[in-house]
Amino acid sequence: MARVVIFGIGQIAEIAHFYLTHDSEHEIVAFTVDKEFLHIDHFHNLPVVAYEDLLLKYPPNEYNLFIPISYKKVNKLRAEKFIDAKSKGYTCISYISSKATYYGTPVGENCFIFENNVIQPFTKIGNNCIIWSGNHIGHHSTVEDHCFLASQVVVSGNVIIGEYSFLGVNSTIANNVKVGKSNIIGSNAVIFKNTEDFSVYAPSETEKSKVPSNRLRGF
Repeated sequence: MARVVIFGIGQIAEIAHFYLTHDSEHEIVAFTVDKEFLHIDHFHNLPVVAYEDLLLKYPPNEYNLFIPISYKKVNKLRAEKFIDAKSKGYTCISYISSKATYYGTPVGENCFIFENNVIQPFTKIGNNCIIWSGNHIGHHSTVEDHCFLASQVVVSGNVIIGEYSFLGVNSTIANNVKVGKSNIIGSNAVIFKNTEDFSVYAPSETEKSKVPSNRLRGF
């Protein structure tokens, strides 16, 4: 068990507090944000402290961190805070839901893995990854550092997801594919071939029918 400070006071931090409270052995002791965003002093009945004061109030030899920042700037914000926290000597916990199918393969620090993920044998997940609910990560696949997988993503067998990449809802990566670093794979995209670094795949949004719903037969 670790005594943990959660970075953030937004929705993802609130979700992290819920999961860690209800489905982990860790004790949540406080929240922290950058001083410029410190506008409340308590959140979920726990103190909120400026990140700039964290070393003094919650030193790394006594407390761990959890940094569940979203995919903003293609995961760069979360990576920057994680790297900074490590430079200050903090250990960052990882959370793997008890409702995930997981066989003990390597998972790095500061990973947030939700329920109903299937993480097959011989996989590897790097540091600072968020894997939302309901994904499939196939055998012998690697998710490199600082990635974010939304829900219902299918990563087939022997795939490499390059660092800093974002995979949107219902996207699919075929077998034996390498996704380059800092890729954005949009919702419902299907990737059959290797991608270059900094690539974006954004399928078109479903178009609205010209026929209104009240004129459709059978509805």
